[in-house]
Formats: sequence, C-alpha cells, structure tokens
Amino acid sequence: MQFVKMEDLKPGMRIARPIYSKKGVLLFERDSKLNSNGIDSIRNFGLIGLFVLEPAEPAPPMTPEDIEFERFQTIHSFAIQDELTSMLNNKKYIKLPNLVAAIIKNYGLLDKKINFAQGLRSKEDYVYKHSLNVAMLCAMIGHKYGLRNEEMTDTVTSAIVHDIGKLTAPADVRDKEDMDRSDERALEQYQLKGFDLIDNMFQSSPNVKRVAAQSLTILQRYYDHGEKPNMKLVSGTKVMVVAEYFDTMTAMKFGGKPESELDVIRDMQNAPETFDERAVSALINSINILSEGISVVLSTGDTALILQENPKNILRPVVLCFRDNSIMNLADTYMYGDIEVTDIMKTLDNRYVMDRDTLKQHMGNADEGTN
Repeated sequence: MQFVKMEDLKPGMRIARPIYSKKGVLLFERDSKLNSNGIDSIRNFGLIGLFVLEPAEPAPPMTPEDIEFERFQTIHSFAIQDELTSMLNNKKYIKLPNLVAAIIKNYGLLDKKINFAQGLRSKEDYVYKHSLNVAMLCAMIGHKYGLRNEEMTDTVTSAIVHDIGKLTAPADVRDKEDMDRSDERALEQYQLKGFDLIDNMFQSSPNVKRVAAQSLTILQRYYDHGEKPNMKLVSGTKVMVVAEYFDTMTAMKFGGKPESELDVIRDMQNAPETFDERAVSALINSINILSEGISVVLSTGDTALILQENPKNILRPVVLCFRDNSIMNLADTYMYGDIEVTDIMKTLDNRYVMDRDTLKQHMGNADEGTN
C-alpha cells in the first residue's frame, strides 16, 4: 500500500481504503479499480490523495471493527466540524460533551489493540479529522495510562478543540504545501490565538486549555531542537503530546509522504525527555503496529515474518527469517545481539494472510527450543 497524491492518480490503480459520504454511506469500496470518471469524481471531494494498493498486492482483510472504525471517523469528523464552527461563530458549543462521551465510550475503554487506520483527508477537513484522530488516540492512550475520569474528559475535549485557532488562518497559510518550519510557526500563531477562546469557553475546566497550551509548547521546542520547557505537566499533556505527534507524522500530508508508524514510534522512544515513556508504551499497547503475520525488514537486511509480538520491546519480536526459515526470538540478546526490526515491508510479500495452524506449530517448536 502506498500514498499517492491526487494529481498522480492514474486509471487502473486500486483503492486501498474505502471512501464514505458525510453520513457514513460507502461510496467507493476498497480494492475498487479507478477509471477516469472515478478519478474525476474523487477529485471533486477535494482529497489530498488516496492510499492505493501495489499492482499485484491483495487487499488486506478488514474486520467488522475495522469497518466501524472508518465509519466512526467519517461521521464524527463532520460532528467536530459543526462544533468548532459553532464555537467560532456563536461562541458556544452544542453537542461537544456528547461527542467527547462517544469517543471515550468507543475507544477509551478498550481491553485489546486495534488497527488504527489513517483516513483520507482534504484541505477543507484536515483540521477536523486531525482533531478527531488525536482525541481517539488520547482516549486509547489515556485508558492504558490510567487517566482518571475527569482527566480523560478534559484531555479528549482539549484534543478536539486544540486546533480551533488554525481555522481562522487564511487559506494560503493553512493549506500551503511543502511547509517549512517558518510556515508552521506562522500557523501556530493562529493556534495560540485560539487558546483565548478555549480559555473563555471552558473556565470551569481549566485543564482543557492547559493541556492544549502545554502540548503545543512541548512540541514547538521539539521541532525547533530546543530544550524541553521547565514546567509541571499535567497527565493529560503527556498523553496528548504522544497522540498529537503520532497523528501528525503518520497522516497524509500536503507535501511529502506520511512517515511509517514504526519510525514515529522509534523517534518517540529516542526522545524520552519530550515523549513520556509511559504514554508511548500506552500507545504501543493500544494499536497494532508489529503484529503477527506482518512481514518486516531486520537490521541485518534480512526479511522475516512476525510470529509473536514482544510486549516489552516492540522492535524485538519472535520472527521467522525468510533466508533460512529459522525462528529467531530477538528478545534473546545473548543469541541475537542487537538485531531488531527496522521497517515493515512495503512490497507485495506483505500479504497479511497466514496459516494460523502452521503459526501455532512454529511457536510450539520455538517454545521447545527455548526450554
């Protein structure tokens, strides 16, 4: 699967992710083959681009939970648009508490990992979809982190409204392609102005603004390679910094391609002074990144299939090496030294389809070998 900008779409390409209407009605099924009329129709949606399948790549299976996840994203991003518009124009919100409660109910109480798929975005809805994704990630991370009910509510609310100031920026500032750091700083100034509105509207919940303001300051210093500000962070900030950075880096961009989830996780693990280790660990324990059946590249250059995740170190799972069909438990540093996973294979070898009985047999042999 790869990200292709709208102007580079060609007839014959196959859609990797479904496209829904505002009401959650399926318009284009995944694995649909594009033709000229379809490209023109999709272009009218104003999307930045699409995720498409490689020429011979089979469409990865989608569970009912995956389908519901994408419908939830579509429907609730428009709900966020309505709320932020009301806040800007009327200085009041209507269904925001219900929206926060729905996000927490659906994604703040999970006892298992889920597939967190990045949805399609346009220049018109980028802020709303980003805000929704950050809110959903905050709910998942906050649950594993142990946020109290009030902290969870304030953090998810902050995630929804934190970018409201960007909506007041001129289109040539907000939608500029290939932004450099100076362009991002200019947009951040509008975001800062939005904090005054947040402060006025959430006076009874001061942590809503506090989480948004602290998160922006922490990430500004990180992007500018400065030292972490010397301030006492509330727990919601530690959660939101991780959620905000993860979505920003892995989502489709106006210029350039999204970064891989694995690279973003590694970046955060390498900067514990910015990204709270507990919060990063909570993210890893909330979404599927290196799960069973994924084909990966090792630091040796070999390719392998993940047989079993390593909950203590995501980069060192149990794998089946394609070169010699050997099973390697990368957590065993005595045997395998510093060998670890460096990337997820982007080729058609990454099938996401495997024989579960064979997997269990291999794992039984691996357990025998370690006894």
